[in-house]
Amino acid sequence: MISLHHSKPSIHEVIGRAIGTFPVRTSPLPGGCIASVYRADLPDGRAVVAKVAGPGGTLDIEAFMLRYLREHSGLPVPDVLHAEPGLLILAHVPGESRFPPAAEEHAADLLASLHGVTWTHFGLERDTLIGSLPQRNTPTRSWIEFFREHRLLAMARAAREAGRLGQRVEDRIRKLADTLADFLVEPERPSLIHGDVWTTNVLAVGDRITAFLDPAISYADPEIELAFITLFSTFGRSFFERYQQRRPIRAGFFETRRHLYNLYPLLVHVRLFGGSYAADVERTVTVLGF
Repeated sequence: MISLHHSKPSIHEVIGRAIGTFPVRTSPLPGGCIASVYRADLPDGRAVVAKVAGPGGTLDIEAFMLRYLREHSGLPVPDVLHAEPGLLILAHVPGESRFPPAAEEHAADLLASLHGVTWTHFGLERDTLIGSLPQRNTPTRSWIEFFREHRLLAMARAAREAGRLGQRVEDRIRKLADTLADFLVEPERPSLIHGDVWTTNVLAVGDRITAFLDPAISYADPEIELAFITLFSTFGRSFFERYQQRRPIRAGFFETRRHLYNLYPLLVHVRLFGGSYAADVERTVTVLGF
């Protein structure tokens, strides 16, 4: 096992020992909130991306999720070249997080196809991560039960235990959770979702999406994926018009259910960052009548 934190080898040495080819140059990349990220150019002209985490790293879980998407779907993701808890090396994928209308339509096609991949339960065969946080995926027959126990209440409890969400707000979320059947219907089947379609987790070259990065996969109601996209405006009108053609969106999603589903990523942000996200959670709970 290779570590930057014991013998202090250079990132050049770490990459070379892991994949058997030493880079000719390395440079840091932005965006490493849970790991340091580097681009490395290899002698044969290829480039790789290396993520390096400290003790207790979980980069092997990210590798599992990327491999799962590649094996079970057509969603474009980087090839995993090496994976262990403290080190993940991926094939470099060209692109930037800018999406003209045609690229949004391509993203809609890709995600609609992903959401057509199904399983017997909601959840997954193992727990995963969202960002740096544990994401429980206990296989569950009922989506409403899964969303209540393993998304909404689990993350509200984690945020409160971290001292970033007040007990009063958690109590209001619990009351809301008791009435989820008034807002949600059971989907026909579980759908595989990427789980973290944030702008910088998607790359495009021109009108084509080249990769989805940093997944937080599970089998879920695909509306939770669509809700996340609206929360941070990852894609806009072109995306939703094309997605609607591929997989019709049920009435009431934009008016009500997206707000409910976005409580989960908002609570993730409360747990990670606190600050104004707690107020966003409280406002959303109020909008939903609690």
